[in-house]
Amino acid sequence: MRYGIFGDIHGNFDALEAVLAEMDKQNVDEALCLGDIVGYGAEPHRCIQKVREIGCICLAGNHDHAAIGKLDIDFFNLYAREAAVWTRAALEPEDREFLGSLGFVEHLPNFAVVHGSLHGPEMFNYISTIFDADLSFDALDKPLLFYGHTHIPLTFFDTKPMTYTMDAEIPVGDGTRTLVNVGSVGQPRDEDPRACFAIYDDAIGSVKITRVEYDVHQAAQKIIAAGLPEALAIRLEMGK
Repeated sequence: MRYGIFGDIHGNFDALEAVLAEMDKQNVDEALCLGDIVGYGAEPHRCIQKVREIGCICLAGNHDHAAIGKLDIDFFNLYAREAAVWTRAALEPEDREFLGSLGFVEHLPNFAVVHGSLHGPEMFNYISTIFDADLSFDALDKPLLFYGHTHIPLTFFDTKPMTYTMDAEIPVGDGTRTLVNVGSVGQPRDEDPRACFAIYDDAIGSVKITRVEYDVHQAAQKIIAAGLPEALAIRLEMGK
């Protein structure tokens, strides 16, 4: 089975379309969305519609909850708060209902998926350090966890001592438990503005972090045209 695992779309429909087209080219059998469909970008409704259309497993992200009033945005930075308020006004009633129905964790036969971390997933904690990774390894009862939230593809291995990599090709299935951050579709922050997602092939035991070209400038211009903070458009084009 080939899984296409993606998240942190953040209202960027151009990037989402590019990722889904690449999944088709790569003969992905099943798609899974790790949340944050909305926030920052100019087309939250279209992104929600598309995710619903493909009928994939989908989780809640913190920006999804912020957009429907289920998360206090006082702790967001200024631009994130402005985007959350804008997104709330841009959503349709069925969008809000869908976002409110999403769960925090999904367990599949040999892996699990979450938006932030597996320890207290409803808190939307980050996995950024070895300490963070250790907490999620403690909560993990599968060989493999896919997560997002930081927008930076980074993989941790439960070795002694723990190791990590930012390599695009990741071997899995050799008995070493692994946490894989799939990067971000619509708001990458590793200084590479291309859309990012992961393809997991459980038959051969491999994960590939995949980058896709799309019209980043067009997506940035949509942000400005929508009246969202210009800084979000600049950040998108810089990939950070």
